[in-house]
Amino acid sequence: MGKNTDMSNPPSSSDTDQNPVYKDVPIGLDAPGERQEFDSMGTVMVPANRYWGAQTQRSLKHFSIGNDKMPKEVYHAYGYVKKAAAIVNTKAGRLADWRAKVIIQAAEETIAGKLDDNFPLYVWQTGSGTQSNMNVNEVLSNRAIQLLGGTLGAQAPVHPNDHVNMGQSSNDTFPTAMHIATVLELDTVLLPQAEAFAASLEAKASQWMNVVKTGRTHLQDAVPLTVGQEWSGYAQQVRDAIANVVASKAGLYKLAAGGTAVGTGLNAPKGFGHDIAQTIAELTGKPFITAPNKFSAQGSLDAMVATSAALRGLAVALMKIANDIRWLASGPRCGLGELLLPQNEPGSSIMPGKVNPTQCEAMVMVCIQVIGEDNAVAFAGSQGNFELNAMRPIIINNVLHSARILGDMCEKMRVYSIEGTELNRARIDASVDQSLMLVTALSPVIGYDNAAHIAEAANADGSTLREAALKSGKVDEATFNRVVDPQKLVGEGVAGA
Repeated sequence: MGKNTDMSNPPSSSDTDQNPVYKDVPIGLDAPGERQEFDSMGTVMVPANRYWGAQTQRSLKHFSIGNDKMPKEVYHAYGYVKKAAAIVNTKAGRLADWRAKVIIQAAEETIAGKLDDNFPLYVWQTGSGTQSNMNVNEVLSNRAIQLLGGTLGAQAPVHPNDHVNMGQSSNDTFPTAMHIATVLELDTVLLPQAEAFAASLEAKASQWMNVVKTGRTHLQDAVPLTVGQEWSGYAQQVRDAIANVVASKAGLYKLAAGGTAVGTGLNAPKGFGHDIAQTIAELTGKPFITAPNKFSAQGSLDAMVATSAALRGLAVALMKIANDIRWLASGPRCGLGELLLPQNEPGSSIMPGKVNPTQCEAMVMVCIQVIGEDNAVAFAGSQGNFELNAMRPIIINNVLHSARILGDMCEKMRVYSIEGTELNRARIDASVDQSLMLVTALSPVIGYDNAAHIAEAANADGSTLREAALKSGKVDEATFNRVVDPQKLVGEGVAGA
């Protein structure tokens, strides 16, 4: 990129000022009481030991709603946005090198979480995320001023809007930060843990592939399969859901930055969207690109909605698996009792010796939460008006929360339940022996109706399937032994088949 020659956006006259002396001041403000900050509406008093300014303080006053704070991951992502913007603006000749240096340092400190105490705002704020964007701008401005030996709150020589926010708007940077934060959360937390969870299911499926058990459909006895086949189904569910989450990232890679207020790019130099997206991609190591249509990128939040839907899909799969496991482990004596789960903690304050399937229960609750949060995301995604969807904070809060709790839950259930789960072979084998649905194998030999009557007779008088079949006179013992062999009824999926 060469120097910017578009004088419709000339560099600030102060960019020609003499380079102030850089001071390697450690993070922190050891100052009591309050200091005065200002914005376009007037002066505001803020805590003297924090870097934020007037707009942040106004938001704290007007939107102290509940205990829901904007996720720190959003601010870490914003650090990438501000660093990239400073780099691009400097290369374009719009921002002095010395200003860029301190803005970039403050942005890097933000990315690293070193300034987290300075991002106190609530989720429930302006729907565009403007107040969080200005929170970042003010913090980076004051931290940069500190590094240049200036006076905090003076907004000089580094201004929160003119310099930190140069070429940007909350309307394009907040969705950009949303996408960055979500991609990083998926890649560092959710996907690795979901992959490990799927691998643990696959390991159990392989281990138990030859163990024949009674199948169940409609909650009733069905023909046999193997435990390994059943668990291979669980693993494939998770793999398919993971694939959908991964596919949803394609939309997240498209960044709104460069569209500024309504998507036209007003006050940003030509090519700014492409250059900042390329720089963010280099900084994060992720394949971010500029959104080809900024009006769509800012007027909607469809990519976030799609990712939330993929998280819901994973939650649906995990809930099915967790419910199956806790039912199969029900007992130990009066339930199905096929699975023996690790005994992690006492299960009752009144019933001694009781142990519950707590990891499964926690997984079900997490999945319920994720499904509920996806409903909120979908509703919020439908509320875009004209050139802006102003429901952004609730969407990013829910998506990041869903991704985090799903990832954490996959880890906990894998470590404390799946990996230590064992089979109750005696119960499994007994159920196979007692199953009447093995009669299905006789249906091609003696006909459906005759097979049905044998099963009905066995169920009515409590006899075994063998006894009822031989008593019926429709099949001899040799034929029964040859046809009704559970090992031969499980079809594909047995090791070596």
